[in-house]
Amino acid sequence: MNNFNRNDNGLIMTFNAAGVLIAYGMLALSLYMSPDVPLSTKGYWGIGILLLTLSLVNFVKYRFDDRLSEDRLQRLEEARNEKILSEYVGANED
Repeated sequence: MNNFNRNDNGLIMTFNAAGVLIAYGMLALSLYMSPDVPLSTKGYWGIGILLLTLSLVNFVKYRFDDRLSEDRLQRLEEARNEKILSEYVGANED
């Protein structure tokens, strides 16, 4: 079951990456083909899009790391509670 989810996530990631690449390609083509926009403005827009992309990637990574940290803490707390309960039950049986 876990292997199936891993393959499914890979397919979704590939599909999303292809969508992003197509969107960037279409945006670059539209900027390139636009006769009314000067080259300096096109470069400025391109830099803005690049920085926006970098910011979004960092934001998603931060949220993902934060969620992983919360999950790790939750598992540690559950294990600690389980140990306390097992020690309490073991002490009562004596």
